[in-house]
Amino acid sequence: MPHEPMPHDPMPADPAPADDAPSPRPDTLGLAADLRASLGTLVRSLRDTDELPQNQAAVLGLLVRDDRAYTVAELADRRRVRHQSMARTVALMTGAGLVAQQPHPTDGRKLLIAATEAGRTALLDQRARREHRIATAIEARLTPAERERLRSAIDLLNRLS
Repeated sequence: MPHEPMPHDPMPADPAPADDAPSPRPDTLGLAADLRASLGTLVRSLRDTDELPQNQAAVLGLLVRDDRAYTVAELADRRRVRHQSMARTVALMTGAGLVAQQPHPTDGRKLLIAATEAGRTALLDQRARREHRIATAIEARLTPAERERLRSAIDLLNRLS
């Protein structure tokens, strides 16, 4: 399965390794595969109850995190999708009241897309539902000692990002 980053935190693409760069050891490659599979399963299980489609949540995540407006072309570039696909997503989101279009201050041919209060609320509500599901699973399935191990693992995962 391909890497599936969280909509609000895409992983940066690493440059291709140099020809003389050492290859990771087989046990490290296995660990990486297990981690990718586990995170993918977790993310997919959380999407089961999402109300926002993933592409819309990703756009809202970008707009809310950066706290600024973007053109459709900029959003398409940032999300690595075709302009036409982003234009369709933005049209759906505009119709749903999740984003608003406003004139570009220096180029009258362009529009800027910004999250509305309803869009911000929808995104934050979806995140809260996901966090609640994770917290419920942590309390139900992990011992206090395992919770502490998980807390330590978060620091390690952050260092990998």
